[in-house]
Amino acid sequence: MTRADVQRVKKVSGAQVQPEKSVYILDQKRSDVVQLFAYRKSDTQNQLKLKSGHLPQRSDEIVLDQLAKSKGYQLGDTYRVKNNNLKTQTYRVVGFVTSPLFVDDEERGAANIGDGSVAYFAYLPATNFKASVYTALSVHFPQLQNHSSFSSTYKKQAQRKLAAVKKALRGRATARQTNLQQQALAQIKQQQQQLDQQKAQLTQAIGATAATKQLAPAQAKLTAARQQATAIERPTYTYTKRAGNPGFQGYGDMTTRIAAIANVFPLFFFLIAGLITFTTMTRMIEEDRGQIGTLKALGYTKWEIARNYLLYGIAAALLGTVLGVVIGVNTLPLIVFKAMTQYVYTAVVLDYPVNAIWLAALFSFFVTLGAVSIVLTRELREKPAALMLPKAPKAGKRILLERIGFIWRRLSFNQKVSYRNLFRFKARMWMAIIGIAGGTALILTGFGIRDSISQSGINQFQQIMHYQAVVSLNDNPKNVTTTLAQNPRYQRSLGLYTDVISVSTSQEKVGEVSLDATDQPQAFKHYVSLTTKLPQNGLVLSNKLAKLLNVQTGDTVTVTNSDNQTARVKVRGITANYAGHFAYMSKATLNRLFSGRYQVNTRLVKTHKQTAAQENAYAQKLLASDKVVHTEFISKQKRAIEQQAAKLNPIVWIFIFLSGLLSFVVLYNLTNINVSERIRELSTIKVLGFFDNEVTNYIVRENVVLTIFGIVVGYGLGNLLTAFILRQAATSTVIFPLTIGWQGYIIAAVMTIVFTVIVMVVTHFRLKRVDMISALAAKE
Repeated sequence: MTRADVQRVKKVSGAQVQPEKSVYILDQKRSDVVQLFAYRKSDTQNQLKLKSGHLPQRSDEIVLDQLAKSKGYQLGDTYRVKNNNLKTQTYRVVGFVTSPLFVDDEERGAANIGDGSVAYFAYLPATNFKASVYTALSVHFPQLQNHSSFSSTYKKQAQRKLAAVKKALRGRATARQTNLQQQALAQIKQQQQQLDQQKAQLTQAIGATAATKQLAPAQAKLTAARQQATAIERPTYTYTKRAGNPGFQGYGDMTTRIAAIANVFPLFFFLIAGLITFTTMTRMIEEDRGQIGTLKALGYTKWEIARNYLLYGIAAALLGTVLGVVIGVNTLPLIVFKAMTQYVYTAVVLDYPVNAIWLAALFSFFVTLGAVSIVLTRELREKPAALMLPKAPKAGKRILLERIGFIWRRLSFNQKVSYRNLFRFKARMWMAIIGIAGGTALILTGFGIRDSISQSGINQFQQIMHYQAVVSLNDNPKNVTTTLAQNPRYQRSLGLYTDVISVSTSQEKVGEVSLDATDQPQAFKHYVSLTTKLPQNGLVLSNKLAKLLNVQTGDTVTVTNSDNQTARVKVRGITANYAGHFAYMSKATLNRLFSGRYQVNTRLVKTHKQTAAQENAYAQKLLASDKVVHTEFISKQKRAIEQQAAKLNPIVWIFIFLSGLLSFVVLYNLTNINVSERIRELSTIKVLGFFDNEVTNYIVRENVVLTIFGIVVGYGLGNLLTAFILRQAATSTVIFPLTIGWQGYIIAAVMTIVFTVIVMVVTHFRLKRVDMISALAAKE
């Protein structure tokens, strides 16, 4: 790009333009691919963050990517480069840095040399670059910086600005082509004139025939150069938004998944916590019936009696909200942020979400004051004499199980009593089931999120794609299969035409769609599995793409190729896919749409299993030939998806731990209330001769039934909750299939059972110490 390009873009409203220079080299020490950038102290964009040492101050100083430390580089090392575009070839390492161009520490982009993958970057003084032209223009719009980079507002405005930049550079590609041709032809013309002068001199000395023969090789070179100059193609201007930077979109996708979890989990926590709070507040007031009756008998008004409980409820809700907000905001976000260590961001900005805090406070007050209001209203209607008497126990009645004679007759007396008690206290039964099921569901959902994200990659690379590498080719390479077969692990390959297109309807448009066109549909099946037949006439879309476009089989869409040519084509099928957007068509369809466009420019390669080192060596060997432009191994994409899933593990375990804690609190609280409400009943059966273990089983048997039922309900609820979260967490290019491994089911059940056992043990020792005389004393 030239100064003319810079001036044009500067005219775009609000644009701040920073020209960039960079070049790819091979590290002389390890043969790693390195992207060298020009460093200028005056640059205001893409500013480096110094990790150690200092930034370049002299022409022979260089700073390296923080990742280069793992390659063995240290401060003070000599760093050698080999590139004709640079004035200086030897530098001293003076610092290590991170760059906002590379957000993810494990991703540095692609290159057209070496193994095709950049290992790390480096910055050296811009004065060392010989070229006067630029490799890129960074364009900044200050009015967009106050919007979240992942918000719809930012994306829409950024898209409009990108369109304005494209408009400003309209026609520049043709102008640049003409300029390059003129420069080359002018130089050739000058050389031709020198050759003509030389020929005239030789003609006088040795004759025209001899002179022509002697200068024939030089003339042939000039003729070839002239042909090359006139054949210079129109350059392609590539436009990339910030989301296209390596790792940036991955960070956005990760935060989307965390947000999806954070938007759902608190709701269930609130509901279950609200259930516990409501039950506890209700029980507290019911235990104070005698005190309320006494106060009422002494002449206190209903408001004076209620005021104490209302103030207690307000204090509990207020204190709980304040502690929850302070502890929550200052702990969980930090843990989540620390789990995302692969990103270069280090500044933690703790945000107090005002709307969420208000919702939490309102819900807390609603639950506590609601419980107080409902129970007090009911209790204060009764006479003081009735309030000062113990509340009459609920009457038992026949249950459905009794009507099934062949089962009921086989139950012991204690079992019959336990089942009757379950239905005798229906409210507590449903509270226990809901609480246990909710806790189990949350634990199961934690595992489900992790497993489903991992499964998307497994499905994509085991069910859909059956090749190991994608090799991009130069124009019309000959004997390319011979080059590919130089690797002993090579099996076979398939040539096809690929392009990056956009697909649109009158309402929607999706860019960055990978188009595959083949003239061998039968062979193609062995490389890519489609869930629909590849038609001779028409287009097959991946399911996520079809959903975004809101199209079905039979609809017509507009396809725009990389040369901005458009064509309308019918959708003949929709195929399953889990990552990325894909479109498939036959050679005949492509040639009909874009006038004989089909030309093999890519080969899908199948190989035997290779290590990462073997893949890198293979990629270097292919790029060293003049036939291959780039090699992308599927294993790299697999590792990226696996790493994304692994990064969620700490966050998932946090929610599993909190969910387990919630389940324990539910079980303990409800069991405690159960024992308190039925202390006279339990003391009675103890007096009648029941042993301690039998008294414990009297209560625990109910808990066991409720726990088993709660786990079963929790399994179903966990699947529904996981499916809902996955829909929220799905990005524009990724589908997460609902997958929960057997380990998740077992651990969710085991954790709940362990909590039941702990509660059972605590309950047993409490019942052993029951003061039967006090419990059975007449209250009259």
